Amino acid sequence: GAEEPGMEAEAQELPLGCGGEGGSPAAGRTPEGEERRDLPQASVSNGGDAEGGKELVELKVIWNKNKYDVKFCLDSTGAELKQKIHSLTGLPPAMQKVMFKGLLPEEKTLREIKVTNGAKIMVVGSTINDVLAVNTPKEAAQQEVKAEENKKEPLCRQKQHRKVLDKGKPDDVMPSVKGVQERLPTVPLSGMYNKSGGKVRLTFKLEQDQLWIGTKERTEKLPMGSIKNVVSEPIEGHEDYHMMAFQLGPTEASYYWVYWVPTQYVDAIKDTVLGKWQYF
Repeated sequence: GAEEPGMEAEAQELPLGCGGEGGSPAAGRTPEGEERRDLPQASVSNGGDAEGGKELVELKVIWNKNKYDVKFCLDSTGAELKQKIHSLTGLPPAMQKVMFKGLLPEEKTLREIKVTNGAKIMVVGSTINDVLAVNTPKEAAQQEVKAEENKKEPLCRQKQHRKVLDKGKPDDVMPSVKGVQERLPTVPLSGMYNKSGGKVRLTFKLEQDQLWIGTKERTEKLPMGSIKNVVSEPIEGHEDYHMMAFQLGPTEASYYWVYWVPTQYVDAIKDTVLGKWQYF
């Protein structure tokens, strides 16, 4: 007769215990039944969420014209996001330049830098295979590109560039000096267009070995070493200005185009970015 109350308590507690991980209705029960009252909470936190109930944020990771929709923990750091990008792209974290409102800090969480749902995360960098494939020196690569360009019609006549050039010369473009080579000014080169027709400025941070490409929306800080080549061509009818592209990856889609670059700075830009430094 003394066992009947215990059997009654066990029968009442069975539905609560079935929601947990233990599998045994009587597991963890004390004679007073105190620990049993915590079991409903355990079953709730064990609902099968792979992220363990952590708050997630939806991101659009963009690399080399590829887009990845990613759900990521809001309290994870920039370094952890780099590991996730590595698993998606094969791009090692050490070779990634991840940008969200500037260079993404590795030590801060996404919450701390105010990343929200739908945020775009820009990634610049080449995989180890890409680097090994591009095994020729930059100067040789530049000569190959020039030889290929000579076979084509002038860049400024191509449809993709005409839609920008047909807007005409920007009102606030910097003055040009034809037939003269000058060193880079101490102020940013401004008043130019990018391929979408938006205003763009170039800032050369020599002490940091970086090129900053600034638009109204953001500033991208690119290491000089990540720029594989520089292409330029005078604009027909305005030969004192050039159109110029910085090659940021292995494909043509990775070229960043800038229009209406004053001709006196073209050689200095190429030498600075490609590491010749003869103007400094």
